[in-house]
Amino acid sequence: MEITTAMIKELREATGVGILDCKKALTETDGDIKKAMDILREKGLAVAAKRSDRQTTEGIVEIYNHQGTGRVGVMVEVNSETDFVGRSEPFRTLAHELALQIAAMAPRYIREEDIPADVLEHESQIAAAKARDEGKPEAVIQRIVDGSLNKFKDETCLLRQTYIRDDSLTVQQMVNQAVVSLGESVIIRRFVRWELGETTAQ
Repeated sequence: MEITTAMIKELREATGVGILDCKKALTETDGDIKKAMDILREKGLAVAAKRSDRQTTEGIVEIYNHQGTGRVGVMVEVNSETDFVGRSEPFRTLAHELALQIAAMAPRYIREEDIPADVLEHESQIAAAKARDEGKPEAVIQRIVDGSLNKFKDETCLLRQTYIRDDSLTVQQMVNQAVVSLGESVIIRRFVRWELGETTAQ
């Protein structure tokens, strides 16, 4: 199948990956854009893993205030390896998208490793107690607890959340695409989220 410029452009806009990589993925999948996207996402994971140990001291502190109501405010620090990338428009767009995600979905942690052990234990106890109250057999309770913990992590960990603009992606996958596109490691260092009326910030 002939790989057209329009196909390459469509894939590039969907993934943010370079033209040559898009063409190669389309060639490998005989022009199947969906399969090509899967290949590029897998590549993104591999590239992100390779670059994750590089030093990231540049970047931006993005500030977002929910327009119209002013009820939600977010600050997020996103780091890159170089000042050149940290000042680039794609990197700033990524930081803004992360701030929007935090404002909309109110994560409590960046990654699952950040969840304190006592919080996980508390969630496990709640899930187990609920399962027993519902009369579930002991043999399946651990499986129910594991499922409940996974759901808790998906909801409360930024990188595990579904990306608000594309429910086929997690935030981690969206960041991985940026890593491939920018050619540098990207680290979400920290964030804080305020909502009017809350007694403590997340």
